[in-house]
Amino acid sequence: MTDKVGRVGAVGTGIDVLERAHDYLRRVVAGVGDEQWGSPTPCAGWTARQVLNHARIDQQGYGLALTGGRPDSDPFHPADALDGDPAAELDKVLDMVAEAYAALPADTDEAPTPLGPLPLRIAVGAAAMDAAVHAWDIAVATGQDRPLPVDTAEGIRPAADRLVDHLRDAYQVFAPAREPAPDHDPAQALLAFLGRDPHWTPPAH
Repeated sequence: MTDKVGRVGAVGTGIDVLERAHDYLRRVVAGVGDEQWGSPTPCAGWTARQVLNHARIDQQGYGLALTGGRPDSDPFHPADALDGDPAAELDKVLDMVAEAYAALPADTDEAPTPLGPLPLRIAVGAAAMDAAVHAWDIAVATGQDRPLPVDTAEGIRPAADRLVDHLRDAYQVFAPAREPAPDHDPAQALLAFLGRDPHWTPPAH
């Protein structure tokens, strides 16, 4: 991973946030028990299994936007890749995305994304936002004490500020923003902006 971080970081300021988001998602997925994939999540109507599949296909979309091609599944109706090893399936995609960004020329200013061309820092932040926030969804759904890292949230926030209101209005892919509490740290404030309750817990049976 060190070599990837170094090569990705060389492309431009802020790209290391994607590696941090991917690392967070990997750690959360590794912490899910086999019996927990059916757990409800903060994404209404979606299980942890569905959120992982969605996140995996979204990341595939960010990588293929750079290399040419499109995911073979709709991220909102993703193919189920959990009949094998979820962590291994995820690793393949995250490695592909990191390598695609690492291959960009050092003077890259703008990158293609599933949302259209974006300034490189915003493109990376958008991919990182998708990985990290869905990692948090899975973590809280499966009872893991793995809060969204503050430094990752801070790296994501510029992309969220630029993109999320438009995505919310045009595609309804985020719930309405919540008012952040005075005691929210930057990670909790980001979750609230993305329509999530930072203190969400699974519903009682």
